[in-house]
Amino acid sequence: MKANENGSQFDADIIAETESFAVWRSQEEDGFVYHVEMGGITLHLAAEEWEEFIILIKSAA
Repeated sequence: MKANENGSQFDADIIAETESFAVWRSQEEDGFVYHVEMGGITLHLAAEEWEEFIILIKSAA
């Protein structure tokens, strides 16, 4: 469970987590939203954006 800005609880699937980074997803009305937490920055990606982001990261590795 995670809390959003207004304090409401919601289910979050943690995909991966390290000491400094985390990736998790939440179910929204129109599908999953993927969240990539990197220190003070969080990326919020729709499913299509997430797929493109994965291709980008794999290409950079």
